[in-house]
Amino acid sequence: MYPNDNKQPLPVDYLNQIAPNQTHKINLFNKQPLLLGGIGIIVLLIVTIIVASLMSGGIKPTERLAARLTATASVVDDAKTKMKSSQLRAINATLSSLLINSVRDITPILTKDGIKIDKLSKSVVATESTDAMMARLEDARLNVKYDRIYAQEMATQLENILILMNQIENSTSSSSLKTYLSDNITNLEPIQKQFSDFQDPTL
Repeated sequence: MYPNDNKQPLPVDYLNQIAPNQTHKINLFNKQPLLLGGIGIIVLLIVTIIVASLMSGGIKPTERLAARLTATASVVDDAKTKMKSSQLRAINATLSSLLINSVRDITPILTKDGIKIDKLSKSVVATESTDAMMARLEDARLNVKYDRIYAQEMATQLENILILMNQIENSTSSSSLKTYLSDNITNLEPIQKQFSDFQDPTL
């Protein structure tokens, strides 16, 4: 017999057993873009939330509604002498009366929330500014298109008022506020439709 015949066969992982142990180090630099991207997304979300909060300024929906109503009433009052259509003047006169009553009726509701309708916050007044609308109407007047453009603008403005009223009505638990909103929605919806359906007879 040969002396080598008694040797056992080598295990399959023999080379792995005799190789020196290597410690695997985690290289953070290889994962840096992923890590920075994740941090960036988190920071962006936080900034977005903060900006949204600042933009809303903690404005109460009823205060926003009051500002929108008073701003609209101002536009309606300014339009009285600029319209040529007797039909449009009649619709506008009805709206003027409704807005006066609406502002009057919301005043005590605002007072309960500590809001004075003649001293609304500057931020909500700025948010509900009708300056851009007034500029468009003046341009329409100069181009002899006032009636048609006014009807379009007022249809859109009233639609926005109705959307806000419905949102508040669905979220409030105040019975007096719900009654106020329900009554005003009922009154304003047909007026909004009349403005929307208005056809300028001069065209």
